[in-house]
Amino acid sequence: MPLSETELDYLATQRLGRLATARPDGTLQNNPVGFGYNKATGTIDIGGYNMAASRKYRNLAGNDRIAFVVDDIASVDPWRVRMVEIRGRAEAIEAPEDSAAPIGGPIIRIHPERVISFGL
Repeated sequence: MPLSETELDYLATQRLGRLATARPDGTLQNNPVGFGYNKATGTIDIGGYNMAASRKYRNLAGNDRIAFVVDDIASVDPWRVRMVEIRGRAEAIEAPEDSAAPIGGPIIRIHPERVISFGL
């Protein structure tokens, strides 16, 4: 599912999101992550320090379903919250040739299947 121009414009102003993955025992794990939108692949690419050794990276081997959220508070008076939630599948890529992640090396690539947004 492609993201709208409004959603992409918002994501371009943000640097941090939260990625939820499922551990092998079924419990959920949620981590703050840096990300970039990959225009060539229509995906969200997540990179980070020592990514291949991270639990979130290893979690994908058993369950590739994810949820990724980027949000902020644009104003407190009046109250205005903005949010993009992306649900879909992800893949762990050890040596990407076309990464949009803010840090080089292994990445998690999110393939959006459902996008929910508000306040944009």
